[in-house]
Amino acid sequence: MGTRVRALATEAVHAGRDDLAQQGLHAPPIDLSTTYPSYDSRGEAARIDAFATDGAEPDGPPVYGRLGNPTVARFETALARLEGTQSAVAFASGMAALSAVLLVRNAMGLRHVVAVRPLYGCSDHLLTAGLLGSEVTWVDPAGITGALRADTGLVLVESPANPTLAELDLRAIAHSCGSVPLLADNTFATPVLQRPAELGARLVLHSATKYLGGHGDVMAGVVACDEEFAGRLRQVRFATGGVLHPLAGYLLLRGLSTLPVRVRAASANAAELVRRLRADPRVARVHYPRLGGAMIAFEIHGDPHEVIAGVRLVTPAVSLGSVDTLIQHPASISHRIVDAEDRRGSGVSDRLLRLSVGLEDVEDLWRDLDEALGSAQGGGAVREMAAER
Repeated sequence: MGTRVRALATEAVHAGRDDLAQQGLHAPPIDLSTTYPSYDSRGEAARIDAFATDGAEPDGPPVYGRLGNPTVARFETALARLEGTQSAVAFASGMAALSAVLLVRNAMGLRHVVAVRPLYGCSDHLLTAGLLGSEVTWVDPAGITGALRADTGLVLVESPANPTLAELDLRAIAHSCGSVPLLADNTFATPVLQRPAELGARLVLHSATKYLGGHGDVMAGVVACDEEFAGRLRQVRFATGGVLHPLAGYLLLRGLSTLPVRVRAASANAAELVRRLRADPRVARVHYPRLGGAMIAFEIHGDPHEVIAGVRLVTPAVSLGSVDTLIQHPASISHRIVDAEDRRGSGVSDRLLRLSVGLEDVEDLWRDLDEALGSAQGGGAVREMAAER
């Protein structure tokens, strides 16, 4: 009998926890050990040698926290199931996860990356600055095939993109990549709204700090992929030490159980706020993806800094995907590190605000935004009058 396919909501609750009832447990255990005793040093040496060969998770008991951790492994299993991939490898942050992917390809002599803007500002900077020895060619989606070279190791995209929420045709892009792996950052959509592996992406990246954790209390990154690539990622993680703490792994596994409910509820709030923002004369333009979601970007006629200063219920802070609503000015914070001309050329204007919608009552959220927009409009008018004098 084949394995029964379970719905996403069911997987979110049960994946990574399937063995608990047989152990007489309900909540997943947290294994905080950094090292593990072994009286069979020959066997342990053989397992370490096997890991060095292909990066496969060692059989038998754990060896050392840098090789792997049982609690983190539960989260990796669950995320792979949600994304529809063979494996997943977790890291200390989203940037650590992206760095590991680049290091895997660099080690193979494939240092060239083709990328589409906009990307998260630090991802953009990591590529542009060549901090890991990579060379990047920035293209529009139509230019991907023409930009590929013999040493191209990766094509990197975000969809919806940070912070403009621009959407890409991932299936078409995967076709354009040929044999070059496509890495799709799925942080904004999550597997609730989109599963890039089903569209042809070999690698799916998450800043797990965001929606996967969902409560603003854990920092992590994860790559969902096939087992062959996962083995290489584990080897890089072991060598560089970008490991995820077991408590973070536990919090992420717990966060996944409510991921579908949180994303859908926050998305409903976002859709209503989009409707009101589009009808508001103080708002110049609203960016919202066709697939929906809880992220909104909008440009205003007034001063965006006054909106940041004027909110009281909404939290002015970086990051996203939490149960509470967050707002930020990308040109000042998340994308400040990107060259100003490149930033504006990719649609990140100086009047753009990014809103991560949470689970509050939508009327309370709108009241707060309405008052903050009023402050921005008033502040801009005062400055214009002063300039005329």
